[in-house]
Amino acid sequence: MSHDNSTKAIAYAFAANLGIAISKTGAAMWTGSGSLLAEAIHSFADCGNQVLLFIGMRRAVKSATDKHPMGFGRESYIWSMMVAITLFSVGGLFSVYEGFLRLGEHHAVENAAVALVILLIAVVLEFFSLKGALNVLADEKGQRSLWQWFKETHSSELMVVVGEDLAALLGLVIAALMLGLTMVTGNSVYDAVGSILIGVLLVIVAVLIGREVHALLLGETDVQVRASVRAYLQQQTEVVQVLNVWAINHGRQVMVAVKAELLPNLSVADAVVVINKMEQQIKSTHNRVNWVFFEIDNSD
Repeated sequence: MSHDNSTKAIAYAFAANLGIAISKTGAAMWTGSGSLLAEAIHSFADCGNQVLLFIGMRRAVKSATDKHPMGFGRESYIWSMMVAITLFSVGGLFSVYEGFLRLGEHHAVENAAVALVILLIAVVLEFFSLKGALNVLADEKGQRSLWQWFKETHSSELMVVVGEDLAALLGLVIAALMLGLTMVTGNSVYDAVGSILIGVLLVIVAVLIGREVHALLLGETDVQVRASVRAYLQQQTEVVQVLNVWAINHGRQVMVAVKAELLPNLSVADAVVVINKMEQQIKSTHNRVNWVFFEIDNSD
């Protein structure tokens, strides 16, 4: 996944969310709708989140230093975790709080038809934002389902953008349904319940994103690279057995560590040539692999 593609997805999401946030805020003030206010808060939080993601991406591509010899690739995970926390607190908990307040107040919703029109416009914008993000991740996703990609991806910024866009679309559907019920029944409780449901949705999405980013921060393995490297090594005539293979995500790059037993009659010089050849082939096959560490051993 190229840096430019991820930047494009974030920029597109930011532009869409900013326009949506401004429209929702105006409509919420005009109509007094709690669901729309919750959606406006959600959209402004998303705008802030995209800024955080962009900062994380810029910092993640800094050159390696003596103190950080493997670079700063994982810094994008830290900023993605900050986004998950923001989504949880600002977007989710505040919407739930606002909904409970309105449950007690029974605040009347005015001009609900205007609010519904704004929600429909927002649905269209969010759809195109999600479509753009899905187009960007299409190559990385391959034949995997969206959920499987979400569980296995190393692209934390795209994970966040897709998660936010899906939550936004579902949130808009909830807001529209609850506003519709309010219009039909004249009971503003439905609107307050809509705000609570949107908040709960955002909390769930934030927890799911946070859990996946947490795994990346700890050093999650790249399952596909590990399986491919192991299969390649097992085919080499100089390799007696593959004892272990690690393929750890480090931002946009992968660190591979191998422990394997080589033929016992190989000289040190020959073993060096064989290992260098295998390391070069691994890097050539997997463009994300930036480091390969090879240890010769006869037991794990």
